[in-house]
Amino acid sequence: MNPEKMQGKCDEVSSMMKAIAHPQRLMIMCHLSAGEKNVGEILELCDISQSQLSQFLNRMQREKLLKVRKEGHFSFYSIADQRINKLIQSMQKIFCD
Repeated sequence: MNPEKMQGKCDEVSSMMKAIAHPQRLMIMCHLSAGEKNVGEILELCDISQSQLSQFLNRMQREKLLKVRKEGHFSFYSIADQRINKLIQSMQKIFCD
């Protein structure tokens, strides 16, 4: 890989890592790596307020880490990029098993 292309990839990965670097955002991503969840399900799994969760979900959606699907009054969140999903699952195997 040429140095310019490598620099671009490093910038891309660094940006993704910064976006999930907060412990609560990482926890949300870990839960979503198991599959799509609605806000109520995420709240049950994470020890944060609904206001904090909303802020985290909005930020991660803006940064294109999450995608949202609306169904009636419910919003379902999932990881937008399968590369991130693989990264999260790899980190879980390394640090959580």
